[in-house]
Amino acid sequence: MGLFDSFKKKNSSNIAKDRLKLLLVSDRANCSPEIMELIKNDMIQVIKKYMEIDGEGLDIQITQTVSEDGTSSVPALFANIPIKDMKHN
Repeated sequence: MGLFDSFKKKNSSNIAKDRLKLLLVSDRANCSPEIMELIKNDMIQVIKKYMEIDGEGLDIQITQTVSEDGTSSVPALFANIPIKDMKHN
């Protein structure tokens, strides 16, 4: 469901898997799947200014982590973005 996914053919199982993954991530973050997709697309656009990335390998997750003071659990955004090459301007 990322930017680069529209350039390749996907079978129905891959589409369903992507939708389920997005739904689970958005549920953990307590925001809609649409907002999560907008965040993902915005991150891709910013990063693409500086480097060539592998859009198919992109993985964004919301998890729970311990707060800085160690007293509570807070959501954290983790992004695994494979870099193909740096852009040299």
